[in-house]
Amino acid sequence: MRYRLLIVDDEEDIVNLLKDYFTLNGYDIITARDGNEAVKQAGKGPDLILLDVGMPELDGLEVCARIRRYVSCPILFLTAKVEEQDLVNGFRVGGDDYILKPFRLEELGARVAAHLRREERRSVRTNARFAGNLVIDYGERCVYSGQKSIGLAKKEFDIVELLSMNAGQVFDKERIYELVWGYDSEGDSSVVAEHIRRIRNKIASYTDMVFIETVWGVGYKWVK
Repeated sequence: MRYRLLIVDDEEDIVNLLKDYFTLNGYDIITARDGNEAVKQAGKGPDLILLDVGMPELDGLEVCARIRRYVSCPILFLTAKVEEQDLVNGFRVGGDDYILKPFRLEELGARVAAHLRREERRSVRTNARFAGNLVIDYGERCVYSGQKSIGLAKKEFDIVELLSMNAGQVFDKERIYELVWGYDSEGDSSVVAEHIRRIRNKIASYTDMVFIETVWGVGYKWVK
């Protein structure tokens, strides 16, 4: 499958550099040199958007806010600086990641590929089977042990989904809270530990196997 990328930057050299790199790596490329053109090009159904933040007139944050309701693909911001408020603002308008300029093409390519793989996994409604006869049905949003459904609350399943779809990757409590509850939620990450305790207890009623592992001083991961 050939993925289609929309590359948006007001610097011609960067657009050409990224276009050449991703074309050589098998991607179909759409480009835009300003925010207004980016909004129009977003209607061509890109699989991922690389979006410069610091453009004149209509900047990357405004573009993202304008198109996010109609575009579900990952949006990765390209920016020369990242401060905490920049991150908050970017994620609030619907961005998925930040890439700091200057960047290495290999790292950028790996980040793009990772987001596309994650998006592909989300789009496939299939069961993921694990040892101990535990089944996570992402389409039905249910976890089963044998034929019995393990009654998880919505946020509990959201955590299981996040961790299990990224098995082996460690997430700290703050990142889990941001991804599951959202950046605009009023609360704090302390609720994550309680939700994970409940998930573990519910799974433990059906199997002795450990699926969510604590990485002390770092966070949590789903055991591969």
